Amino acid sequence: MKPRHAAALAGLALYSVGLIVALLLSAGNALAEQASKADAPAGQAPPAVPQRFFDDFSYDSAEQLARLGGWALRHGPGYPGVEGAAWRADAIGLVDDEAAAGNRLLRLTARTDGTGAGTVQAQLCHARKYLAGTYAARVRFSDQPISGVDGDPVIQTFYAVSPLRFDYDPEFSEMDWEYLANGGWGSDKSRLYGITWQTVRLEPWHAFNQPHEEFGALGHQWHTLVMQVLPPPIGRTRWFLDGLQISEHSGRNHPVVPMAISFNLWFSPGGLLPASAEPRVYQQDADWVFHARNEVLSPAEVDNAVAAWRRSGTQRQDSVPPAEPPLASPCNF
Repeated sequence: MKPRHAAALAGLALYSVGLIVALLLSAGNALAEQASKADAPAGQAPPAVPQRFFDDFSYDSAEQLARLGGWALRHGPGYPGVEGAAWRADAIGLVDDEAAAGNRLLRLTARTDGTGAGTVQAQLCHARKYLAGTYAARVRFSDQPISGVDGDPVIQTFYAVSPLRFDYDPEFSEMDWEYLANGGWGSDKSRLYGITWQTVRLEPWHAFNQPHEEFGALGHQWHTLVMQVLPPPIGRTRWFLDGLQISEHSGRNHPVVPMAISFNLWFSPGGLLPASAEPRVYQQDADWVFHARNEVLSPAEVDNAVAAWRRSGTQRQDSVPPAEPPLASPCNF
């Protein structure tokens, strides 16, 4: 074979090898890109500028919480809780963090003397505009009352919800973290519920939901609660307690309409201790709350985002757009 022919064939061989390598790399990159998008909300790429909500609860008063933070503070009677109980705005306050100078905490306080008229419950919620993405909050529950005897079925929560327009409303959406320090819902065991709802009938009670129960006492310590929401056709929620995934819900049980981020502290209508002159008083605290719209973030990524805001001195941010058109809210108190 002539030298120039051999050189040409060698060059052709090198070119062919290079082309094959390039094609393999291209295919690998495409697969990697598909894998990276596998858990992204269907048909919704994360926006170039993340749309996020964050509140550090650094307010001087509940009035500022409503005026500057956009939170609705519940007042008056009504579902859920003890019949005849009041929901009062003054059951929601802001306090100094005893463990971190300069930090403020949201505090919910509820009390009962065993009667409806002597029961006060606390609830607040934000705008109804949250659906797919990541929800998180750092909360501290109570295992015992700060005063009075222990034992009432108290329910301490972080959740997101839409209005229930009628029995078995197909567009009802709700996700709850519920801490039952003294049991409830048919069991006397202390446990944390993570519940995704599909729909419900209130009276007589009949619910379609998917729960997870994490047994044990969790009060008097800080916990980070994270929920990831992936909409149809993926249609599932993932639940994380202190960085560890504890459950995944799918099938018919996933949110389908925008919800309002909420906290409440209330008593189950069944099982209150007998009436007494001294009320039993419970408290629940929240350090911060977070939502990333259409982003599926790990608990570590949530922690990093919150830490970055705090380093920069950012006390609140809300770049999540309002629902268009505006939606009926469960927060019209």
